[in-house]
Amino acid sequence: MATIHDVAAMAGVSVTTVSRVLNNRGYISEDTRRKVYSCMEALNYQPNEIARSLLRKQSNLIGLIVPDVAHPFFSELTSHIEYYAYELGSKVLLCNSQLDPVKERDYIDMMKRNRVDGIIMGSHTLEVDVYSNLKGIVTFDRQIDEHIPYVCSDNYEGGRLATRLLIDKGCRKIAHICGNLQLQLLANRRTDAFRHEVHKHGIEHVIIETDMNVFDQNQYEAYVNRLFADHADVDGVFATSDIIAAFVVKVCRKLGRRIPEDVRVVGYDDVNNASWFTPALTTVRQPLKEMARLAVESIRKQAEEEAVEPARMLPVELIERETT
Repeated sequence: MATIHDVAAMAGVSVTTVSRVLNNRGYISEDTRRKVYSCMEALNYQPNEIARSLLRKQSNLIGLIVPDVAHPFFSELTSHIEYYAYELGSKVLLCNSQLDPVKERDYIDMMKRNRVDGIIMGSHTLEVDVYSNLKGIVTFDRQIDEHIPYVCSDNYEGGRLATRLLIDKGCRKIAHICGNLQLQLLANRRTDAFRHEVHKHGIEHVIIETDMNVFDQNQYEAYVNRLFADHADVDGVFATSDIIAAFVVKVCRKLGRRIPEDVRVVGYDDVNNASWFTPALTTVRQPLKEMARLAVESIRKQAEEEAVEPARMLPVELIERETT
């Protein structure tokens, strides 16, 4: 197996020069750089990434923990994070926590052993001190602690826009289906806005919470069925995710309730398939791509010991389609 010394000898340069080429450190002429890479290819030389990471004090690995990558929201988020990480020369270690604290702790320990430059948390089930002691961390759409940076969109404004649209369309009884509010997520601000708007305008309403595993898609249809069984006069629904909103459309179709004539529906996130649904779903768009970029940027800055903004909140946009 070829070594860095073999590459240096073949290229006619010092080992230090080869190391600088590999780590992109210091001035190296383009001719020397091409010669070194040509010799590496000829010798089939593979750099020792562990040794390089110890030297640089960076691994170029970013950890990502999400509840379930099969969920459309986290699937898109993961795709964007991987893109921006790769643009910076980093790779992503992806883990599904399934909101299981045992799995989450196991994955965090594994990432520590692999010397990741930081972890992007789209899930949190453990005590705050577990996250506070990490080398680098940024949370996504959740605030774990005032000392841990996070990236989110304006959840309150999103909830306000969705609720006001249903009110302006003439809905007289509006249902809001949301995640479990005991989880203390930033997404709960959508519900705060909903409550404020319906009370301000005197609109009859009902709030339905999912169980603690808020991303378990198998429970959504049962909740929607129960909603219309108990509140047949609901004529507007604001769902806290596009997937829940899609189940609202499905159940309405089964019950013979026309959309938007009998029931108007607004989702949240604007995942890719929201525009593919029939009818196309009105929703609140989160700027997922930019949020992912900021999360990756936060990890890079922490790895390089730069100052990091503690909170990044981005604006949302109401996208009106056929369900309203």
